[in-house]
Formats: sequence, C-alpha cells, structure tokens
Amino acid sequence: MSARHKLHQRHNRQGPDDVPATTARDDAARQYATLPWRRGADGAITVLLVTSRETRRWVIPKGWPMRNMTPAEAAAQEAYEEAGVFGEPDAVPMGTYAYDKRLRDGALQAVEVVVFPMEVFVEQLAFPERGQREKLWTTPEDAADKVDEPELKALLRAFRPSKG
Repeated sequence: MSARHKLHQRHNRQGPDDVPATTARDDAARQYATLPWRRGADGAITVLLVTSRETRRWVIPKGWPMRNMTPAEAAAQEAYEEAGVFGEPDAVPMGTYAYDKRLRDGALQAVEVVVFPMEVFVEQLAFPERGQREKLWTTPEDAADKVDEPELKALLRAFRPSKG
C-alpha cells in the first residue's frame, strides 16, 4: 500500500474537527490550502487556480503549517502570498486530497492537503509571489479538468459555497 493511500485511509477515519492547529512545521505530511472563490454579478461561481512554481501545474494555494496560526489562517496566508487574495476562510474544511511532493533531494513525500473554502473579498495586483505563478479564475468544473490530483478534481466538481 502506498504512503499516499495510507494517508488517505488515516484521514478518512477522522472528522473535520480532528484537524489539529499546529504551532510549528511539526506535521511534515500535512499542508493547508484554500479554495478561493467568488460570485460574479450574474451569480456564477468561479474559483482561483495558481500554477506551481516548479512544475507549472495548476493547483490551489497551499502550504505548510505556520507558527501561531490555525490551519484555516495558514491556508489564507498562503492564498495571499501565492495569489494576492484576501478573504475569510471557512472554519470547517471541505475535504482533503493527497499528492506526492518532490523534495529538493529528488525524493517523494506523500502529503495530505486539508482544503478550506475562502470567499475572496479583495484581490491585489502586488503580492509576494507575483511573477512566479500564473493565476486563473474559472468555473469549478473547468478547474477540475485542469488539476492533476483525482481527489482535488472531485472536491472541485462537488464544490458549493456554504455562504449565500
């Protein structure tokens, strides 16, 4: 059984309330992400994808736990750094997905990503990783077609905002 499959099995035995608020990068196999979304004037929902810096694949903003931040706060911080968006992430994650992260030494590490939806209220032109990533606002269905991870595809296809 792969490490990715073991991670997925372990998390599926836990509920959303079991997501720990870490105080440092002490959980090297878990990252936190946002699914930034907004509602257009016509009521249509769009979500934000960014490219990864290394492989240029379409992904959602994500990163490692941060000292003195809850998982949702760390996810929101990553959304600002990677895409220049601000909002209030939901306190309860919408789900998880797994992927294999290629480390600097070339090894693969199985990572579980906990995803928090976040309605975007502000989008800035200047942000820390501007110029390092591309951004794309698109429908959840189109976003699902662009990402590689099967579990992330499923989360995107099933996405329905809890607000409004």
